[in-house]
Amino acid sequence: MYDLLKGLRVVEGSAFVAAPTCGLYLAQMGAEVIRFDNIGGGPDYRRWPLADNGASLYWEGLNKGKKSVALDLSGPAGREIAQRLAASPGDDAGLFVTNFPVDGFLSYEKLSALRTDLICVRVMGWADGSQGMDYTINSALGLPLMTGPADDDRPVNHVLAAWDLLTGAYCAFGLVSALLARHRGAGGREIRAPLSDIGAASMANMGFTAEAMLTGHQRPRMGNDVFGAFGRDFTTRDGQKLMLLAITPKQWSKAIETLGIGAEVSAVEAALGVSFATDEGLRFTHRARLYPLFERAFAAKDAAALTPAFDAGGVTWGSYQTLEAALEDTRLYKNNPVFEAVKHPSGLTYPAPGAMGTIPQDERGPVLPAPKLGQHTDEVLAQVLGMSSGEIGKLHDAGVVAGAS
Repeated sequence: MYDLLKGLRVVEGSAFVAAPTCGLYLAQMGAEVIRFDNIGGGPDYRRWPLADNGASLYWEGLNKGKKSVALDLSGPAGREIAQRLAASPGDDAGLFVTNFPVDGFLSYEKLSALRTDLICVRVMGWADGSQGMDYTINSALGLPLMTGPADDDRPVNHVLAAWDLLTGAYCAFGLVSALLARHRGAGGREIRAPLSDIGAASMANMGFTAEAMLTGHQRPRMGNDVFGAFGRDFTTRDGQKLMLLAITPKQWSKAIETLGIGAEVSAVEAALGVSFATDEGLRFTHRARLYPLFERAFAAKDAAALTPAFDAGGVTWGSYQTLEAALEDTRLYKNNPVFEAVKHPSGLTYPAPGAMGTIPQDERGPVLPAPKLGQHTDEVLAQVLGMSSGEIGKLHDAGVVAGAS
């Protein structure tokens, strides 16, 4: 946790990955993020993976550091409270993150009628309002048909919800940008962030779309080869798989020097009339001639001998390891100051990350766990909406709001 956004109040009405990720990033930079859900939890409250006691590790991970309000969103009284929270007063409030539909009780039209300078960031599936999620957007973009072994035409879905995570980050950026504009007198606005547009634009930014337009076909599947450069997995004598990458001239020269195949590579260059030292594209084009040289060099040594030589020589490489092994990796998890052992609402204690970026000039604050559902209902209604204890009690009696169970 850092304090860069201390004083901001962001209200979140959301589910799944993209919008909660936006709120998570804002909370980890110091904003007060208040999430409202249906009493009993929304559609992501019991989402896998689950702890043995049935608690969602997914929900705990995406809602760290937030406050939770539980409302009956099926009725007008609960919906009115949600609207008032989204449009709550204050120079650094009136900030709303959601993936609720464009139309309905949380539409920008209805919310801005309560506060004209409201800023709303709305995650969508498709820009036309039709339903779409990470995997369906990804399949439409063609990536599963570019992924996987070259000799297999079955689509390969990615495991990481990349478009959700990119959209969440973009929404956090968009909200802070809109707030800066509001402070400069530009008023409020709604920012719509469809996963489809985030995905399509990202593909275009990386040249995928231009390549397909100009060649008339999308990029072919090529297994683990790094497109346009020299990179692939190789197997050592003791059966370990290592990833080798040589994009820059220095990476290339260090790799062939450490592997002791400089003379063989020079022979290939002479035969082809090329120089691999200065052109990564040539290394990719002629990778079928180069791979056997690297395969033999890897196969001649055990990983325990090869990897220290790579490190000493400045070679860019990585090991393939299970997540269980990664948990013991000091560069990733073990003793990483980004992580801290936290007791979560499930009752379990396990390491959780705070802000992913490190600010050397600022002290890193403690990692705050996700709330229990409805944990802050009374506090938020009193402090943000100015309700009296009697008013709040009546709402509880009527089943409009709920506290932590």
